[in-house]
Amino acid sequence: MRVVVPREIKDGEKRVALVPDVINKLTRLGLEVVIEAGAGVHSQATDADFTAAGATVKSGDVLADADVVLSVQPLTPQQMATLKKGAITISFLSPVTAVDSIDAAASAGVTAFSLELVPRISRAQSMDALTSQALCAGYRAALVGAELSPRFFPMLMTAAGTVTPAQVLVLGAGVAGLQAIATARRLGGVVSAYDVRPSSADEVKSMGATFINLELEALEGAGGYAREMTEERAAKQRELLTPYIAKSHVVITTAAVPGRTAPRLMTAAMVDAMEPGTIIVDIAAETGGNVEGSKPGEIVTTAKGVKIWGGRDIPSQLPFHASSLYSRNVVNLLTLMTTPSKDGAPVALNIDFTDEIIDKSATTHGGAKHTPGASEKVGAN
Repeated sequence: MRVVVPREIKDGEKRVALVPDVINKLTRLGLEVVIEAGAGVHSQATDADFTAAGATVKSGDVLADADVVLSVQPLTPQQMATLKKGAITISFLSPVTAVDSIDAAASAGVTAFSLELVPRISRAQSMDALTSQALCAGYRAALVGAELSPRFFPMLMTAAGTVTPAQVLVLGAGVAGLQAIATARRLGGVVSAYDVRPSSADEVKSMGATFINLELEALEGAGGYAREMTEERAAKQRELLTPYIAKSHVVITTAAVPGRTAPRLMTAAMVDAMEPGTIIVDIAAETGGNVEGSKPGEIVTTAKGVKIWGGRDIPSQLPFHASSLYSRNVVNLLTLMTTPSKDGAPVALNIDFTDEIIDKSATTHGGAKHTPGASEKVGAN
């Protein structure tokens, strides 16, 4: 059974779905691993590294004979159409933004799994690519803020006097936000944070940051995510956050609701109230942006001298470790649905839809879109 990793073709994508260190986890199961030549070039994984790890490196079309395709970005509709019926794909595959790829997978008879849909349960933690990549994004966000800011982050005592530390505000205390807090603190900033989930206060405080309590209704959602808020609630939140934002030197916004447009945390009026030289890092720019005026992949400077950095492919800016973490996520998910070769029996895929992880992360199966909850058990060889 052949597992294929193609080169990523989306502009700016520098990750690879498998790194050499994890190849043996698949070959031990009896799987053949094929890597498209050059797939790991940006992640410091050479073709020779993959070959030494036990994979086969091929040029040209690697998809036609694939039983399983592992990628970071969704395969394009054209790529889906080249796969054989019954093939499996594992990748990021948002039901909101990758509709064409999902439709193409269904038409081709491909079973397509979305890493965005892996449920947030204890048993699935090792497969949670959203979390591993959010970790990368939060770390990078703090570094960007420090790099763009005209200020030092730490307090410095010098012969010429004392340099006061930067005031850093992080909006959203999920995985990305907590990593941004931790990194900004390590850089010496004085950090405050806000989240619509009061339960995150203890985590924020444990990192040495101050939790801002606006005394609004909690929005605890399923799986640890925040629930979507009403516009009235959002407007009140923005009003109460304005004074905290106005006195900050760096603001990092990380709020997201899976499968939906990013919530608007800062309006243009709030940005205009900030001091010249203030830096805003919006890591949700690709999904609509937490900040009015942010643009993915661009630095926008307002008329009043505030810089808004719009995130785009942020984990790809740290391709070595982002790929390493991601590859472990996909290997763990693939292993869950693999029956190893044993006593002469070949390795087989066991797509068991009674398993919550498999059921909820599948988007297509058997020539149609998959609806979680319709329990069935199908073996594939």
